Amino acid sequence: MTRLTADEVPGSFDVAAKDYDLLVGLNPGYHRALRTSARALGLRRGVTAPRVLDLGCGTGASTAALLDVFPDAEVVAVDASAGMLARARAKRWPDTVTFVHSRVEDLDVSGPFDAVFAAYLVRNLPDPDASLRTVRGLLKPGAPLVVHEYSVRDSLLRSAIWTALCGLVVVPAGLLFTRDRTLYTYLWRSVLRFDGAGALRDRLRRNGFVGVRSRPVPGGQLGVVHTFIGRAPVREQS
Repeated sequence: MTRLTADEVPGSFDVAAKDYDLLVGLNPGYHRALRTSARALGLRRGVTAPRVLDLGCGTGASTAALLDVFPDAEVVAVDASAGMLARARAKRWPDTVTFVHSRVEDLDVSGPFDAVFAAYLVRNLPDPDASLRTVRGLLKPGAPLVVHEYSVRDSLLRSAIWTALCGLVVVPAGLLFTRDRTLYTYLWRSVLRFDGAGALRDRLRRNGFVGVRSRPVPGGQLGVVHTFIGRAPVREQS
């Protein structure tokens, strides 16, 4: 069985796209957890609708979560997988939503944004530090970045729970629907290898974000999914 690299992940999501919504639908807390993290952006309604960059939008689950929480937002939704974006674009959206096919490292969108939301993305980036610096540069001074991501490395118990969940549910379900376990085995391994919560907070700080904090997503995510919050500095450090 071939092991995926980060560069190969978007192509694998192209293949998995047609069954992706069905698979995540097997997780009853998936969409609720996205809405929980979206609320952490803390955007206030005002005269001007907030402009939000939705990175790693996939088939549009994170986009829908943002609109559920901030219905007046203008959302620019970005994903590196053409197959996932095709599924997202086929759904009904307000005119305030725009979809862009791009890797983060090649992103060419006009800032600044009032907020950036990145769900299940940072772990899959070939160069997360460079991408986070790019994201910081697209934010208004003081504007928030929220990262919604798996993180189990700080806890042997959470790592064991994640491994059991993947072995009993995630990988078998992926194999059943797609006839290929490669992407879902990559998911299992990538989460185990990825930053613990403390390391990801440090990564955000190292790449210029301030006021960094995190918390586990409550409910059925079993402590393996976290909300990470940081802000672009009001003044860039020299």
